[in-house]
Amino acid sequence: MGGQKIKGKIYALLLIFMMLFVGLGSITAADTNLLTDENNVFVVGFDSDFPPFGYVDDNGEYTGFDIELAKEVAKRNNWSFVAQPLPSWDTKDTELNSEIVDCIWSELTINGRENDYTWSKPYFNNSQVVVVRSDSGIDSLSDLRNKTVEVQEGNSVFNNLENDKKSLSDSFKSLVKIKDYNMGFMDLETGVCDAIIVDIGSAKYLLKEKGASGQYKILDEPLAYEVYGIGFKKGNEELRNQVQDTLDEMYADGTVDKIAQKYSNYGITDGLLRP
Repeated sequence: MGGQKIKGKIYALLLIFMMLFVGLGSITAADTNLLTDENNVFVVGFDSDFPPFGYVDDNGEYTGFDIELAKEVAKRNNWSFVAQPLPSWDTKDTELNSEIVDCIWSELTINGRENDYTWSKPYFNNSQVVVVRSDSGIDSLSDLRNKTVEVQEGNSVFNNLENDKKSLSDSFKSLVKIKDYNMGFMDLETGVCDAIIVDIGSAKYLLKEKGASGQYKILDEPLAYEVYGIGFKKGNEELRNQVQDTLDEMYADGTVDKIAQKYSNYGITDGLLRP
């Protein structure tokens, strides 16, 4: 792939260090493939606390809509696939620019970041929504006045609240950054905060999976609309094009729709964009 190869060298070095510290016996066959096939490892950076796009399932495996798409892209290109959870969402640019990961494929918003990455085509229409307790008395965005609101650090929600929606955020009692939305829902349940602002897919997933959909509600009025894309390091058109061409094939043969259907209860099929 010329000067823009997918990762492998960094992982090879990491595995060598692992061998030195923990012994060869703990290195699996899949791990040693990374050492011998270093140019064919596709390392995808993602947020492992953002279901249904990326999360850890009951078996301790990384999965989700984004992860399944990326894994299929790797398979079709004969690449080894590595799902690399980000230490935090704030570290995504550092991980990408230092070439620890090949791309950020994790409900990454294009809007407001158009010049920050080499982008794939948009693949999902998202809305940023407000989740509150059902008995909170909060029914609209204006009801958030003098309330404590939480958003994930590094999320595009925060950018909207600092810019287009600044008059709204100025009315809050406080705007608090949190590491992930599992923490947000715990804070909402215990009354630490009055509302969290989260992407619609994750809001629906968390409400459904917590089995407490009656305890919380999503306000009818979204904060904003946006689109997701896959972010590659600036200038890495070669890898972007290869991934996009493979995705286009997956759309054409119905694979993307088939994967999306597995997450239809969380609005993935409703928001899916097609080339």
